[in-house]
Amino acid sequence: MSAVLVTGGTVHTGHRMLTDGWVLLRDGVVADLGAGTAPTTADEVVDARGAHVVPGFVDLHCHGGGGAQFGGTGDAAVAAARTVAATHRAHGTTTLVASLVSRPVAELRETVAALADLVADGVLAGVHLEGPWLSPAHRGAHDPDQLRHPEAREVEALLTAGGGVVRVVTLAPELPGGLDAVRRIAGHGVVAAVGHTDADADGVRTAVDAGASLATHLFNAMPPVHHREPGPVLALLEDERVAVELIADGVHLHPLTVAHAARSAGPGRTVLVTDAMAAAGAADGTYRLGDLEVEVVDGTARLAEGGSIAGSTLTLDRALRHAVTVAGVAFADALAAVTRTPARLLGRADVGHLEPGARGGAVLLDRGCNVLRVL
Repeated sequence: MSAVLVTGGTVHTGHRMLTDGWVLLRDGVVADLGAGTAPTTADEVVDARGAHVVPGFVDLHCHGGGGAQFGGTGDAAVAAARTVAATHRAHGTTTLVASLVSRPVAELRETVAALADLVADGVLAGVHLEGPWLSPAHRGAHDPDQLRHPEAREVEALLTAGGGVVRVVTLAPELPGGLDAVRRIAGHGVVAAVGHTDADADGVRTAVDAGASLATHLFNAMPPVHHREPGPVLALLEDERVAVELIADGVHLHPLTVAHAARSAGPGRTVLVTDAMAAAGAADGTYRLGDLEVEVVDGTARLAEGGSIAGSTLTLDRALRHAVTVAGVAFADALAAVTRTPARLLGRADVGHLEPGARGGAVLLDRGCNVLRVL
């Protein structure tokens, strides 16, 4: 077994902070940790003086990166997924959920099945279905021809595909069959997320009562807040049963909006996500999201036709950095939003922290939240 000792940094375990701390990793698993005098035997010693030592990041919502996107079937789907995972791992994300855009149900089943082995191997933490059960009024960068109402048979087929590796499903609960789908999703132990929705506040409350527990990229792809019609945003933000995704890239949300939402939800309910598409970790240019053409200019992705925002080019280290240095979110709160809170939503007690037994690896950050090394 290989042993790596990280020593001299400020260790943030997710439960406590250790000044002049050390972490001993054996084959990527936290074996021990402490402050002050460190063990003297290890195959490699990493000097972390002046750095934050934090848990590996957890991304609940990611479509692509490194020029590749999740989707397709067979070996091509697997190869693309490995590229995406490697791209985000280099930026600190060691637990990654593969998000799929709206496609025909039969194709989605094949994609989920193709990714199942990567989930079993730990390359991926599961699959997120963002569609096809979305509102046409707030479809964002989803192909309108692929949207449909949820039918029990199709919902069940996707929830059981690949041996049950789907972990999150985004849907518009106001669609015919939507509430039954929420109950069915939650009944499988899968996170039911409200998103791409035209529901009003009462409709959202009903969906939460049925089992919805996550807001997909809060504010985006849903009606805005109005002082007489609070809509889905306030209903989701104010409900203690719901965690809220925020895309902290300066494009999807103004920094004041990020700060307000993070403060309102608190560190236990705030989740920073990338919603990244293929251009994350790659150059500007022309890409695809599903079958739709996307133009990326100055790091901002928009549909070539219509100009709708088409995901982001974020990595989670950038999201963390933006939340802390631009939006002014406290470092500990922002860190929880990329580690402990998304891990809890996935039901993963082995990632999102640095206590003994954790398998999510460790990330070294400088004081500006830039990644120095990923272990």
